[in-house]
Amino acid sequence: MDRFQEMQVFVRIADRQSFTLAADDLRIPRATVTNLIKRLEQRLGVRLLERTTRQVRTTHDGQAYYHRCVRLLSDLEETESAFRDAPPKGLLRVNLQGTLARHFVMPAMGGFMAQYPDITLHVGEDDRLVDLVREGVDCVLRAGTLQDSSLVGRQVAALEQVTVASPDYLHRHGVPVHLDDLSRHRAVDYAGSSGSSGRLAGLDFRVGTQVEERQLPSRIAVTGADLYTGAALSGLGLIQVPRYRVAGELADGRLQEVLADHPPPPMPVTVLYPQNRQLSARVRVFAQWLAALFEQHAASQRRD
Repeated sequence: MDRFQEMQVFVRIADRQSFTLAADDLRIPRATVTNLIKRLEQRLGVRLLERTTRQVRTTHDGQAYYHRCVRLLSDLEETESAFRDAPPKGLLRVNLQGTLARHFVMPAMGGFMAQYPDITLHVGEDDRLVDLVREGVDCVLRAGTLQDSSLVGRQVAALEQVTVASPDYLHRHGVPVHLDDLSRHRAVDYAGSSGSSGRLAGLDFRVGTQVEERQLPSRIAVTGADLYTGAALSGLGLIQVPRYRVAGELADGRLQEVLADHPPPPMPVTVLYPQNRQLSARVRVFAQWLAALFEQHAASQRRD
């Protein structure tokens, strides 16, 4: 096994903090991984990893070696790809936000796999912000404004949003025609995983070239996209969502758009990857494919 493979295995162990998970990711026997690291540490004359019954961590020397390996592996992959002019290949681990996965990505995934037959995919679904390095994920697709400075993002879409409520709710509270009418309305609060109900929910509205936030009282907070729409369908308040998520409910009258002259700003959709990694060829083509996929959706919306 050459030094390139040694570095590749070491980086995967450091990322996953596990010999077993690294062996599974690389599809080699765990015994091979263990013996390889022993030989690597003997050759370098330093201890790279600290092993306990529950966790594997890099030593001080191991952390320094890790960062150099990441740069070298990225440079080597990009250099070989440029000179070979070969299509990207290998395992691509992605994590997709649930509604984006179900509505956009998975129905079209066959096209990506046909275009890049040498890429093998491992796809996860989640709405939380994944620890990419620790969980061995190459990139994630998320909607909304994200604040994690440890990640680098490429925006692939800006989804049109709408403000909606159920006919029952609007019958009880009135249909808002002007932003000042919101003083007698409630919102459903979309909270983080530690959110709580009862706080004021902010809704954003475009007024000319500006965006105004209006704080509405809320008696319920939810942490999932389906729950958010479900709360509106149950008459619990106003919500703001990408139009695609409620297109069916708007068409059959279960939800009604309000304040269409003051729509929310578009919701960004972003591919994120660790900032200490160069963008691999696999992640690059996947991001490009996603951007084209969402552009096709936007074009179809414009035609409609």
